[in-house]
Amino acid sequence: MGETAPSVSPDSDIVTGPRARYVSAMLDRRFSVAPMMDWTDRHCRAFHRTLTRRALLYSEMLTADAVIHGDREKLLGFDPVEQPVALQLGGSDPAKMAQAARIGADWGYAEINLNIGCPSDRVQAGRFGACLMREPELVASLWSAAQDAAGNVPVTIKSRIGVDDQEPREALYALVDLSARAGCRSFTVHARKAWLEGLSPKENRDVPPLDYELVRQLKRERPALQIILNGGLRDLDHALDEMHGVDGVMLGRAAYQNPAILLEVDARVFGVEAPNDSRIAAVEAYVPYLEARLAEGVALHAMTRHMLGLFAARPGGRLWRRVLTERGVKRGAGVEVVRAALAEMTNAAALAA
Repeated sequence: MGETAPSVSPDSDIVTGPRARYVSAMLDRRFSVAPMMDWTDRHCRAFHRTLTRRALLYSEMLTADAVIHGDREKLLGFDPVEQPVALQLGGSDPAKMAQAARIGADWGYAEINLNIGCPSDRVQAGRFGACLMREPELVASLWSAAQDAAGNVPVTIKSRIGVDDQEPREALYALVDLSARAGCRSFTVHARKAWLEGLSPKENRDVPPLDYELVRQLKRERPALQIILNGGLRDLDHALDEMHGVDGVMLGRAAYQNPAILLEVDARVFGVEAPNDSRIAAVEAYVPYLEARLAEGVALHAMTRHMLGLFAARPGGRLWRRVLTERGVKRGAGVEVVRAALAEMTNAAALAA
């Protein structure tokens, strides 16, 4: 029997059908949440969707080998509510990258993103991530192979401005120009070098100095390209202040550790209403997702760990975090733990008022 033809919902950019697919031509990259290992899994993304409809969300980085040989439902599966969602891939073999990109496109991801920025030892050992800043010709080949395989799904690149002793302007422009010559039109730039020797991955997120002006210069000198700024953006105000001269901004740890930031994104960036008007409403909106996954055998803590910072620096915020942390990890924990955390938080907030 043939598949039902997809159709676009009149109030959504999501194509409905056997496997939800986003209309990639409609992708708006003005604001995105960065791909982050161990953080931006499917449960995190579903939670973020209770806070913002429009932000572009990213998967954790997956290696091409994992996508080709691993459990695809576990690695690639996502709920249609997460769209628009992009798949980030790492690898250094064009043939494998092509195969993984084709699989990602077939799974319905709105974008395929190549990781040319991660500085971890494990990534370097696999000859991908930031170390590929030294091989811009290979990056262009990886992009070409991935885009040819992905068809109408756009393939983009996320990079640093250089590694180790590279001169940033030379390294960044070499990578961008060769990939742009191959056809790539969208680049997200973490505006720091990566030091592959001497700094840990954590230190690489903070120690190398930021150079936002170099990223803006790249946009001025390559105006036909889409340039997204990433790195060190503390909150939404800071991101919007630094957005001038580029096409969009990507927040990472700030959006994860204080997810309430995302409640303001739809209105302030995209000019539309947020899906929920408060933190509490967002929690209530997430409950049906929690119930559905609990019924499938997912542990509560695997989902609620992404909510711990929702009431950060708010009255009752510590109680919220404590209840979820202490009770959420117990065997058999269910949504009653979330409701208890919400009740204790609101009671504490009322007493503090």
